[in-house]
This record gives sequence, structure tokens and C-alpha cells, in this order.
Amino acid sequence: MIEKIEIKNSKIEQVEKSFPQFLCKNSIQNSLLDNPFTEYYIYIENNQVLGFINYDILYERAELLYIAVIEEVQNKKIGSKLLEFMIENCQKKNVQNITLEVNVENKKAISLYEKYGFTKVAIRKNYYQGVDGILMEKELIE
Repeated sequence: MIEKIEIKNSKIEQVEKSFPQFLCKNSIQNSLLDNPFTEYYIYIENNQVLGFINYDILYERAELLYIAVIEEVQNKKIGSKLLEFMIENCQKKNVQNITLEVNVENKKAISLYEKYGFTKVAIRKNYYQGVDGILMEKELIE
């Protein structure tokens, strides 16, 4: 089940504990308070947060910031479900395109994004502490 995170959501702490490599303490709540364009959704099963997605919708475009799934349940299509949800949500809001950056070494993520129609647009030199990033884009409205 995919659920939106609101400012007073009891799952915020669980998400931040499950994904400390992406989220520092109070970062979700602060982000929701400070950024009216940001959206957080979590994937829940048996009352446990197994994954999350965070993106900004800036008028006619969206930027995927984070998508993560707990390692023990990777390869169970949770990342796909979260990405599909984001794409559908963006389409409902008349977003024209979605962009993201991904580490050139993250083959699993690149494969996922390509599966959903994202294409490589540019290379960001040394974007990830000395490792290049790839700027990818998916056009929703042609």
C-alpha cells in the first residue's frame, strides 16, 4: 500500500530510521514545512515501511529526489510500484516531464528508470563525491 506522508504522520520517524543514508533527523518534517513543492510517499506492508519516494513538482515539471527500498525486500517490485505511482501522480497534475540524477555505477537504478521510459540526457561530472552522475528525463506530454 502506498501512503502519502503528511507533516503530522506517525510514520515519519520509522522512515527516517529505515533510511538514514538518505534522511537525517527531522528532514522529512522540515522539508514538508519548508518546501510546498515536495511530496513524500511510503510503501507499507504489515505496518512496516519498506520503501519511500520523494519528489518535487514544480509547476509543469517534476524532479525525482529519492527512491529507496529496504535491502531485504529489494527485487519485489516495490521500487517499480513507487515509480509508477509517481508517474501517474505527475500525469494527473499535468506535469510535462520528470528529471532525476543517478550515479553512473548504480546499474540497478538506471535499468529501472530506463524500463519506465527515462532517457539519458547528460553527464554530471563528479556529481557523487568524485563519481559521475547521469541526468535522465521522461517526457509525459509531447
